[in-house]
Amino acid sequence: MRFKHYSILFVSFLMAGNGLTQEPKTTITDFAWLAGCWDGSSSGRESLEQWMKPSGQTMLGMSRTVVNGKTVAYEFIQLREQDGEIFYIAKPSGQAEASFKLVQYSNHEAVFENPQHDFPQRIIYRLEKDGVLAAAIEGNSKGKLKRIDFPMKRAKCE
Repeated sequence: MRFKHYSILFVSFLMAGNGLTQEPKTTITDFAWLAGCWDGSSSGRESLEQWMKPSGQTMLGMSRTVVNGKTVAYEFIQLREQDGEIFYIAKPSGQAEASFKLVQYSNHEAVFENPQHDFPQRIIYRLEKDGVLAAAIEGNSKGKLKRIDFPMKRAKCE
């Protein structure tokens, strides 16, 4: 009897030491905090982003930037859970669709990467404690590291 007891403890120890005990995987429902409308308007630029709640292993989003009464940029976005991975799929105005894989997620912060993409190679969303959505794109552009920040506040969806 003692041998069985020690065997179970030993196997449990080996499993824990070999990383066989897994932390829960990130799923699309972990992004529910992103759902709703976000306003990043400043300096005469009206910039709004809107996300649907998670459902069917996706979240759908869109953004639009208006300057002087004219739409100057828009983007259709998906967060898609596929084969146990999460992807940020963007279709900006006038550009080809690009997919970025979730490489880091913790405490309302997500980092998506696609090293083969021209610019950006990284997309970051982080919900700050004060409720600001700190979005950013970054990567190499013409041989230099470049980062563009898009701070947004929760807005009423209209």
